[in-house]
Amino acid sequence: MTVYYLEMHAAKEVVPPAICREMHLRKVVPAEGAVNQRYYREVGQPWNWTDRAAWTVGQWQVYVETEGLHTYLIEHAGEEIGYAEMHDRGGDVELVYFGLLPPQVGRGLGSPALVAVLGRAWAFPKTRRVWLHTCEGDHPNALRNYERRGFRLYKTVWEES
Repeated sequence: MTVYYLEMHAAKEVVPPAICREMHLRKVVPAEGAVNQRYYREVGQPWNWTDRAAWTVGQWQVYVETEGLHTYLIEHAGEEIGYAEMHDRGGDVELVYFGLLPPQVGRGLGSPALVAVLGRAWAFPKTRRVWLHTCEGDHPNALRNYERRGFRLYKTVWEES
């Protein structure tokens, strides 16, 4: 499977979509492993996210209490549509997971949701880089969406699945 690593180095690199829809991010406070587990499963199921599929709620709880890890629920028109996990490692911010719930896919919400998430990532006090990785098994428009929103490809690797 091909894995693509993308990054951006300044908030001004974020490119909003032609149609901006109002998104609201709600931080999960206190950190709650069951919330991350639910969204990981629901958002990732169509894309066969499996690396954490067997985790217990206890394992999720330990994970969400990691220093610098932030979870946000993405809301549009008063409805939860997806989520994002970001790990701020002293200004190097990884977008660990990002996605929409299955009923929201295909409604033109992915780009505005990503821009809202990126706004939050760049609002962390020391952010100097935001990065992520995606793969060919993800949503067919994922890589294109990331690049259109301003991410630049910096590494491509082949991994055995």
